[in-house]
Amino acid sequence: MMEPSGLVEQGGPLVWVLLGLAFIGSVCVVERMFFFHRARINVGDLLVGLAHHVRRRSFAEALHEAARAPGPVARVAHAALLRYYLERRDLRDVVQEAGQMEVPRIEKNIRAILGVSLLAPLVGMLGTLLGMLETFQMVSEQGGFTGPGELSAGIFTALITSVLGLTVAVPMYLFYLYFLGRAKRLINRIERAGIEMVHLIADSREETEFEPFRHEVAHGRDGHEADGGEAGQDEEKAKK
Repeated sequence: MMEPSGLVEQGGPLVWVLLGLAFIGSVCVVERMFFFHRARINVGDLLVGLAHHVRRRSFAEALHEAARAPGPVARVAHAALLRYYLERRDLRDVVQEAGQMEVPRIEKNIRAILGVSLLAPLVGMLGTLLGMLETFQMVSEQGGFTGPGELSAGIFTALITSVLGLTVAVPMYLFYLYFLGRAKRLINRIERAGIEMVHLIADSREETEFEPFRHEVAHGRDGHEADGGEAGQDEEKAKK
């Protein structure tokens, strides 16, 4: 009876429900593992590389690098680079919308894992109660004259579903907590990358716009100093 085939046979039809929940949860766990593995990226290195291209006004190269990098962080950076000509406020809205579009992809199947972890013990408890009900019904049909062996076998059969339900629920809930933490960290990285890209593009554009003005200021300062020096020399000659 302790073999898997014996447990399935003794546990009743709800054991198949628990096995179905375990299969669904396992598929979701494997899918999330592959997703977060593909989304793993060094945000700092990506931003440094993009900043190098943006400061040189090489937006085509920056777009190519962002498109080549995997994960939602790179997609948000790519969305910002596509509209680098917008003002800072409008660019911030674009980044925010791109980040919001990535949230459903990040949270996909995480609620399904939580649902399996919550439903499995309930199904197991239901199976146990149904098994106990059948056991006591059998005892009542025999007029209360039932041996300890038959009674213990009935109770064992009733407890199988609870054991299987908890066996499915505990690891699924741990996976849920693990993926929930990774999802929150990834969303924080997306927000950080979006803010950095907005400031990087807007600051680079402002530096380019004010560069001629800075040259004029510097030229005017040098000319003023030169005029001041010549005036001083003329005053000294006049005194002599």
